[in-house]
Amino acid sequence: MAPRLELDVTFAARRPWAPRRADFARWATAALADGAARPLVRRGGNPRVAMSVRVVGAARSRSLNARYRQRDRATNVLSFGGAGTMPDGSIDLGELVICAPVVGREAADQGKSATAHWAHLTVHGVLHLLGFDHERRGEAVKMEGREIQILDRLGFSNPYAWPAP
Repeated sequence: MAPRLELDVTFAARRPWAPRRADFARWATAALADGAARPLVRRGGNPRVAMSVRVVGAARSRSLNARYRQRDRATNVLSFGGAGTMPDGSIDLGELVICAPVVGREAADQGKSATAHWAHLTVHGVLHLLGFDHERRGEAVKMEGREIQILDRLGFSNPYAWPAP
C-alpha cells in the first residue's frame, strides 16, 4: 500500500505549459506506490508523506543548479531531500523544482508529448527523493527500470526509447 501523499504545488512559471496539481499528485503517488517506497511503509504502516513541487522558469533553475550542483545552466528537475520522519510520524520527503521552459524544450527536441515528459521527470524526481541515483551505470539501470515500469502503469511509453538526433 502506498503512503498517503500531501502535495504542495506552486507555479512561478507556467510557460510553455505546466501540468495541473492533480497530474503531479497522480504521478508522484504512482512513484510512491512502487516498491521503492517500501521502507517508508515499513516505518509507519501507511504514513503521510509530504512533498512539494515548484515549477520555475529558466533563471531560477539556473541559479539553483549553479548553487547546489555547481552547473551554471538551467536543468529539467532538481530534487532536494526533506527532513525525513517528523515527530507526528509523517514523512517530509522533500521538494522537486522543475523548470517549465527546459521541460518544454526537451519534450519537443525528443519528439515526446509534454505530458509524458512532465510525468517522467516527476517520477524521476520522486525516485531521487526516495534515494535512487544514476551517477554509476548500475544505479542508472536500476533507476531507469523503475521509471519505465511506473510510467508504463501510468500509460506512458518508455521515456528512454526516443530516437537520438
